[in-house]
Amino acid sequence: MLKHVSLSLAFVCLTFQFSYAQNPSSELYHDLLKLKETKRILFVAAHPDDENTRLISYLANGEHAQVAYLSLTRGDGGQNLIGKELGIELGMIRTHELLKARETDGGRQFFSRALDFGFSKNPDETLNNWDKENLLSDVVWIIRNFQPDIIINRFNTIPGTTHGHHTTSAILSSEAFDIVDDPEDFSEQLNYTKPWKAKRLFWNAYNWGGQYEPKDGMNYHIFPVGDYNPLLGTTYSQIAADSRTMHKSQGFGSTSQIGFGQDFIEQIKGESFKNSPFEGIESRWNKVPNGQSIVSAIDKAIQSFDFIDVEQNAKNLLNIKRIMDFSDFQEPWFKEKQDFINQLILDVLGVKAEFIIRKEIAYAGESVDAEMIFNNPSSLPIQIIQVRNSLLNMNMNKEAVDNKPISQSLKLTIPKDFPISQPFWLEKPIDNSLFDIQDKNNIGAPINKPSISLLLDLKIDGQSIQLELPLMYKYNDQVDGETKQPFTIVPEVNVSLTQSLVFLVGGAKPELSVEVIFKDKFLDGELIFEGLTNAQYQILATEKDERRKRIIYQVKLLDSDVEKKEVTAAFIASDGRVFNQDTKRILYKHIPNLTYFTPSQFSLIKMDIKMSDQKVGYIVGAGDDVPDVLRNLGYEVNFIENGDIQKDKLNAYKTIVIGIRAFNTNQNLANNVDQLMEYVKGGGNLIVQYNTSSPLLTRDLGPYPFSISRDRVTVEGSPVEADFNHPVLSYPNQISSQDFDGWVQERGLYFTSNWDSKYTTPFIMQDPGEMESAGSLLFTQYGKGTYTYSGISWFRQLPAGVPGAIKIFVNLIEQGDGR
Repeated sequence: MLKHVSLSLAFVCLTFQFSYAQNPSSELYHDLLKLKETKRILFVAAHPDDENTRLISYLANGEHAQVAYLSLTRGDGGQNLIGKELGIELGMIRTHELLKARETDGGRQFFSRALDFGFSKNPDETLNNWDKENLLSDVVWIIRNFQPDIIINRFNTIPGTTHGHHTTSAILSSEAFDIVDDPEDFSEQLNYTKPWKAKRLFWNAYNWGGQYEPKDGMNYHIFPVGDYNPLLGTTYSQIAADSRTMHKSQGFGSTSQIGFGQDFIEQIKGESFKNSPFEGIESRWNKVPNGQSIVSAIDKAIQSFDFIDVEQNAKNLLNIKRIMDFSDFQEPWFKEKQDFINQLILDVLGVKAEFIIRKEIAYAGESVDAEMIFNNPSSLPIQIIQVRNSLLNMNMNKEAVDNKPISQSLKLTIPKDFPISQPFWLEKPIDNSLFDIQDKNNIGAPINKPSISLLLDLKIDGQSIQLELPLMYKYNDQVDGETKQPFTIVPEVNVSLTQSLVFLVGGAKPELSVEVIFKDKFLDGELIFEGLTNAQYQILATEKDERRKRIIYQVKLLDSDVEKKEVTAAFIASDGRVFNQDTKRILYKHIPNLTYFTPSQFSLIKMDIKMSDQKVGYIVGAGDDVPDVLRNLGYEVNFIENGDIQKDKLNAYKTIVIGIRAFNTNQNLANNVDQLMEYVKGGGNLIVQYNTSSPLLTRDLGPYPFSISRDRVTVEGSPVEADFNHPVLSYPNQISSQDFDGWVQERGLYFTSNWDSKYTTPFIMQDPGEMESAGSLLFTQYGKGTYTYSGISWFRQLPAGVPGAIKIFVNLIEQGDGR
């Protein structure tokens, strides 16, 4: 059971990390009401932003229930409004946006192992990518550990009404509801947890664009999600809007509904009810041997709560703790309540505690100086008995009282084999659209526990309390003031590729630079390339930079034995340690600084490809890596700034490429479509990559009219019919059917519709069982120039090093070579 308890606590710690500060007394009273309530609710959907924040806000703050949202995925396959991060990077951003949302609305957050592989049209297609048995196991595992009384699905199980991932989330939840209490199903889990049976399963019924109307014979319930909460001083609708606004990468800034609001849940399975979905759900306190004494003590604390002299509430809270600690009850929910009362005691006393450091990043093997600060502004003394973690153990025996802070300097020596701060779901390669999570106790967890924490053993009025503090980098920002960021541990040696991750053997630039950075001192060793023989590359030059402790290797790629190969650069130290990772950072102010590590890897492409040395202009949209790939192929690529979108300046380029969703995000570009068309008319070659159908800043995207639909082809291996005599498929490189092999995630999205007859359409694409679509790419001559609009996912295929996609995109560029 110990492992089971630690899993449950992983989620609790996320709630408590930053909460040791003074709270308004009404919020402390609100927390006391939550202490008494024991009902638990699991909300299930597929992605970050799927959750109904109004319902979660109401259930967590109006019903005072423990509410958790299980998102099957981290949103890795979505789009990014605020930057160019996609894939696992976007998944990291959206994970932390979800945590900010739950911090706002009072819920908790769980995830399965599922990778968001992009849009899916139905559950059959979804489960062709996801291993159903493994994902069902995840859902059962999370239900057994969280032990919800009711489960609410965001979506129903009817295929075709919404995203295939959405429908799959409801299917898995419904199947799990039926088997989660059966010890024969996923019996290996019972070494860590035990069967559980939720009482009812619901669908969070909706009717897009109208009021929900229950069907005859269906049992449903209405929640007043527009109500005002006087303790929090706001409405559940406002809490929900603030929560949803945390999904900034999806552009989901929200304005609160004012006034009356309702949300419906419709029963799918379980015991029937008449008036409340919580009918027949017994208080968990009744299962605790001295539970009635605990409830009586909580009731006393509620009835006599002092909103003015808040410190006076500590006596009643310490009495609750004393009675709870007397019980030897081992259920995880009870341990959470014990942690919760400990927090509440510290909060009513106004305790503020920090474990801080003056640097954000250290390496495994480094010694660092940290500081513990503890302040108790109340008159009730708190004894700090001991501070400890895996790196130190110090007796203190100091008394904190009367607003006199205690500070203790602590030196930490981080072992060389100490784990780096890699998100646990990225430690192993992705396996068939599932994250390969080795530690079962991490399945469900949203993020890692802090790299280093400090455990404080405290004593208050004779009672012991343990307080865990994460080590945080604290500094003052000139604009934002006091700022804290997670302390991060990185490898002692970092290996980075200073150019794009796609290289072409025999191309114009078959060379790359590898930068090996040492955190402390230079180590003896050598650079090798895993996947290549010594005859397939040559180290041309080595430059040692003493000041920055780095070595830069200039390497020429000579040959490869296959069309595409993944190659890893590695520095082998003389002591045998292998360093082959590059540290990556994601920095946005609305979430913590994020750090992760990728293999120092690149795609080596070997193919006979004809291309010119022309100069290409690039107008950035929402952000993508296509310019880097084009540079590495040999093109000179220059970014065109907003002020330069004028015909005279555009004429410096034979080809201009417009980045993804530029007409969704760049108003200046939309205002200058006429200049782009004049550029084409005069002989230019313009390539426009995909835009979403809404919001569009202009409908005039090309020389002749067309519309953007929501049509897409989501199966990356789906068949493609092509006119191989078409200019973009025959010049200067002849394209064949084999060039559509090995694509990633999808063929394309937001294809065109209603196009003018002056456009030609060289491709016909379709998902299995669906209608054909010719709208993936439009091409036309206009004046002396050429114009292409394409919904094909070049922004995924080119950085992934898909040879055929690279060849086709080169052909698109080379339509401008004749200028």
